[in-house]
Amino acid sequence: MNESIYVEHLTKRFENVEAIADISFSIRKGELFGFLGPNGAGKTTTINMLTGLACPDSGMIRVGEFDCTVNPKAAQHLVGVVPDESNLYPELTGFDNLCFCAALYGMAKTERQSRARELLDTFDLANAADRKFAGYSKGMKRKLTIAAGIIHKPSILFLDEPTTGIDVASARQLRKLIADLHQEGTTIFLTTHYIEEAERLCDRIAFIVSGRIVRIDTVEQLVQPIREKHVMRIACAKLPNGIHNKLTEAFPELTFTISNGDFIRVESGEPVQVGPLVRFLEDNGAEVAEARRMRPSLEDIFVGITGIEAEAMRKEKEKKGGGR
Repeated sequence: MNESIYVEHLTKRFENVEAIADISFSIRKGELFGFLGPNGAGKTTTINMLTGLACPDSGMIRVGEFDCTVNPKAAQHLVGVVPDESNLYPELTGFDNLCFCAALYGMAKTERQSRARELLDTFDLANAADRKFAGYSKGMKRKLTIAAGIIHKPSILFLDEPTTGIDVASARQLRKLIADLHQEGTTIFLTTHYIEEAERLCDRIAFIVSGRIVRIDTVEQLVQPIREKHVMRIACAKLPNGIHNKLTEAFPELTFTISNGDFIRVESGEPVQVGPLVRFLEDNGAEVAEARRMRPSLEDIFVGITGIEAEAMRKEKEKKGGGR
């Protein structure tokens, strides 16, 4: 069996809301699988069903060789879970939190203490080992929560929004740790609001919107259709009414999208000439602040498939997570 996770026709309702609507997918052993979607799309609900914390209304779940539809906890020893909100104890030290989690998996005292010290070193938390978890920064809390999730060396790891709400340096370090776990052969199921993070880390990605998977493919296949596109982003301090129609009439070979009221996205099959565009905008009353070429990315595909602006999705999550 080459699949670590197999899901077929999974459905979950909460009263009158269909949180997960007949989704099916599989994840190969050693694969880093991304699950992307806006807040409320069903990402956490899916993780809860796959890890035995919630029961599906219908469908089938297999984790490893175990049928988790019949016994939701059957594969618990294979799995590590890092929830979007920390589940560690604020009154315990970092070291004691890790030892307690290891004890839950039946590890002997000497083994769990050794493993806890090893992970504290790996996550650069050795100096904070004897400090209470309540006194950790957001980035430190996130790192210790991931360490707790892999204390028993699981072959399958679920990461729910691992870098939301932490500083840039901590997020970079966590991405490196995730990439290392992937390199070592761990199967990883990653949910994230950060599309650039998924593009950098994942082998395959599923887009989920309103409980439905709308596309699954490799990163390479997803971005292939836009590799030949030329994209420019023009930031304006002021955009006059009706400018979109004027641009379309003046430059019919280009495609224009206006977002957030003051950003113009320009797409073309050929290189875009900056000068004529800027002059036209300024002649028509726009105040151009910046114009720069952009590399088409997975974000463009996400917006095209889901209709959801990635920037809006990030801001929504960061508002809940307290910034990043």
